[in-house]
Amino acid sequence: MQTETKEILKKRIDIAMGKIPADLVIKNCKVVDVYTGRILEGDIAISDGLIAGIGEYNGREEVDAKKAYAAPGFIDSHIHIESAYVSPEEIGRLVIPHGTTTIVADPHEIVNVSGLTGMEYMIDASKKTALDIKYMLPSCVPATPFENAGAIVEAEDMSDMLKEDAVLGLGEFMNFPGIIEAHDPVLNKLVAAYQENKLIDGHSPGLEGNALNAYASARIHTDHECSTVEEMLDRLSRGMYVLMREGSACHDLRSLLKAVTSTNSRRCLLCSDDRQPKTIFEQGHIDGHLRICREEGIDAITAIQMASLNATECFHLFDRGAIAPGLRADIVLLEDLEKFQVQKVWIEGELVAQEGRYLLPIEKQDISSVKGKICVKDFSKERLKLQLKSNRVHVIDILPGGVVTGKGIAQVQLDQDGNFLYNPEEDIVKIAVIERHHGTGNVAVALLRGYGIKKGAVALTVAHDSHNIIAVGVTDEDMEFAVQQLIAQNGGFIIVHEGKVLASMPMPIAGLMSDQSGEWVDEKLTQLHEIAHRELEISRDVEPMMTLCFMSLPVIPELKLTDMGLFDVNTFQFISVEADA
Repeated sequence: MQTETKEILKKRIDIAMGKIPADLVIKNCKVVDVYTGRILEGDIAISDGLIAGIGEYNGREEVDAKKAYAAPGFIDSHIHIESAYVSPEEIGRLVIPHGTTTIVADPHEIVNVSGLTGMEYMIDASKKTALDIKYMLPSCVPATPFENAGAIVEAEDMSDMLKEDAVLGLGEFMNFPGIIEAHDPVLNKLVAAYQENKLIDGHSPGLEGNALNAYASARIHTDHECSTVEEMLDRLSRGMYVLMREGSACHDLRSLLKAVTSTNSRRCLLCSDDRQPKTIFEQGHIDGHLRICREEGIDAITAIQMASLNATECFHLFDRGAIAPGLRADIVLLEDLEKFQVQKVWIEGELVAQEGRYLLPIEKQDISSVKGKICVKDFSKERLKLQLKSNRVHVIDILPGGVVTGKGIAQVQLDQDGNFLYNPEEDIVKIAVIERHHGTGNVAVALLRGYGIKKGAVALTVAHDSHNIIAVGVTDEDMEFAVQQLIAQNGGFIIVHEGKVLASMPMPIAGLMSDQSGEWVDEKLTQLHEIAHRELEISRDVEPMMTLCFMSLPVIPELKLTDMGLFDVNTFQFISVEADA
């Protein structure tokens, strides 16, 4: 948008008064008025990317809406772009045709790999898409002290980045124990945000009572981790905004909508948290959230408020969120208010999508500052040996339907030297985490049950939250080969068997994101999943890639594996693979 000058202001006023033609008029609209809950009929006049007026207008360019509904552009209030495995420019191309004009992104994943260089890359890449991408500065890098991440970001590192216009505040503060216990480094980060008058996103699953009071007292502004009505109401009553999540992995929206009332709806927002290309192609983006809202009996205008005006008020984006004079001309033309089929999308008065197509050319940011980012030292199949003193062992048990794992006990076979032997009759295999950021040489090996793999190996560099390499396989030779090939392709996903690559998806942007299209990513993921199930015989009940992505996350119970060893989340301590007799 142009810099506001007296001449531009005078022009807009004259257009609003009907003295001169508008730059653009969208005629014959049913305008969704999110302020009063009404539908207004008329034209929308646009001047230099802003709305000049609603009524009867003439313009140098005119578009006949033919009585379609005009709604403010949709806003995703919390998303990790990296979880879509595509770049910021590509996420814009994918979601804008679904009516999304602004997202609030938390680049937690890439900053854990590449530090503030990763944050700078994301901000620069965002300038190359029409989608307005606002950022929250990741608050927990590393996420825990129980693994090696690619960077450490302390309070003193945050001050300059918090001054950036594109940065609205601190990202989800997962370290709620640090807040509750008033740890100095944590308080320093909060104060850094206060000093810049920036917001703080929350992340507090299961927190209640005085602990929740303490968390909210730190001026935590939002929470997207509510999974029950009770959790949602607890946070609303403490002044937090609740971001109701419907992503590719977590589906909370339908259950939380039961708590939405005419009294509290203005404190409720819509978010995806993660949204893979396949989900976007099949279910849309925020337009899909709106369809769910209607299916659950939410009034259409209330739903649109949660997708627009509520988010702007929550994140202090007061230049958008409604169709009204003086606001950004971020406008979505809809066929109806039931299915929310998007016809056209304007961002700052520019037509950017029509009938499902993104209309602007694609220009990509240079990725050299974040490319590769794999530094593995002294790795070989010898490092994958698991020599045990007892055949009674702890195993990480995969549990269906989520990222929570069990702490299991099993009897396994050992060779004459005490090395673990894979038994095809038992669904227990090695899992390894290899440090990939600093060349520490750390390799941790444990046992995984319930994955179902019977041949070959799988390896990946997407491993929440520190994103070291995870490998799972039947033989050490295949696991070694998978890791070597993964490094050679600059990260991503790979499937191998008997020294051959069966399928792969390179992700050269920090080992987290592809530089290809969403369609390419979707095709590769589909191929990976099918080959994993068909060729390696991984259980059809297991999502082969995403399941492994969370096997190293030492904040979700019960057993996880980091590059430092096998970690019991319930006791917050490392344990031996051998189980006590």
